[in-house]
Amino acid sequence: MIVVAGEALIDLVPRGTGALADLRPALGGGPYNTAVALGRLGSPTAFCSRTSEDPFGEALLDGLRRAGVDVSGVQRGPEPTTLAVATIDDGGSAAYSFYVDGTADRMFSTPAALPAGTRAVSFGTCSLVLEPGASAYEELMRTAAAQGVFTALDPNIRPGLIPDADAYRARFRGWLPSVSLLKLSEEDALWLGGSPKEWLAAGPSAVVITHGGDGLSAFTPDGAVHSVPGEQIDVVDTIGAGDTVNAALLHGLAVRDALSAEGVAGLGRDGWTELLRFAARAAAITCSRAGAEPPYAHELEAVRP
Repeated sequence: MIVVAGEALIDLVPRGTGALADLRPALGGGPYNTAVALGRLGSPTAFCSRTSEDPFGEALLDGLRRAGVDVSGVQRGPEPTTLAVATIDDGGSAAYSFYVDGTADRMFSTPAALPAGTRAVSFGTCSLVLEPGASAYEELMRTAAAQGVFTALDPNIRPGLIPDADAYRARFRGWLPSVSLLKLSEEDALWLGGSPKEWLAAGPSAVVITHGGDGLSAFTPDGAVHSVPGEQIDVVDTIGAGDTVNAALLHGLAVRDALSAEGVAGLGRDGWTELLRFAARAAAITCSRAGAEPPYAHELEAVRP
C-alpha cells in the first residue's frame, strides 16, 4: 500500500482566453493527483487527508474511488473546499491563485496510525505550508520515517502561499533527514536554493529533478546522475504533470520491490533509465490532455515501469 498524504481541492481551469474565460471546476491538488495517478497505474493506494462535506468534497472522494483509491481514512469536516484558479500561458504552463482561508484540508490532524501494509507515504504541495494542517502532516512524515517507512516529498512550491520564504526554506531542510525520495522541478530547486549534492547529504536516497519538456534527472549519493529526455508531444497543458511523475516513480519502485534505501541504491544505471523513461512517458500523456488526467496502466504497456 502506498499512502498519499495532502490536500484535495478544486481547480477552476479556463477553457479559453481571458482571465475568466469559461472557468470549469476540475478535481485537483498535487497529492490528490498523485493518488489518482497511482490508482490508475494499478498500485494499491490510500489517501490521507481531510475533505469538506460539501458537494466539491463528495466529488473529490468519488474521483478517488473511481481510480481505485482507498478513502476510508479520509477525515471529513463542514469547512469549505479549497479552490485554485488556474491561468494557462501560451506554452501550456499553469499558474494558480488560491482561496484557502478556513478550508477543510487545513484542519487535518495526524492519524493515530498508517493503514496496515503501508510501504510508502508521499507528501507535498500546499499541505506542508498551510497551518495548522502543515504541522500535522510534518509530524506524520517524521513518524513514518522513524518507523522505517519509505517517504517521498514533492515540495511543489507555490510562492503566493508562503508568507516567509526563508522560514519555509529552513523548514524544508529540516524535513530532509525524514525523506527517502525528493522530487522537485527545476523551478522549485531554484527557489529553494541548494543543490542535489547538499540535499542528498541531508538524508534522501535519491533526488529527481524535472526539466519540463527536456526530461528529468536522478541524482544519487554515489555521485551518479541519470537523465532521460522528455517525450515530444503536443502540449495541451501541464496541470498534473509533476504529480504524475511522482506516481510513476513510486509505482515503478514498488514494482521493483525497491521502496527502501537499499532498493533505490540497487537500481543502477539501467534501472534508473527505465524508471525515468516510464515517468517521462506518463507525464507526457498527462500533458497531452486538458487538466490533471494521468494515464491508466494500459496506456503505458509499451514502457517498462
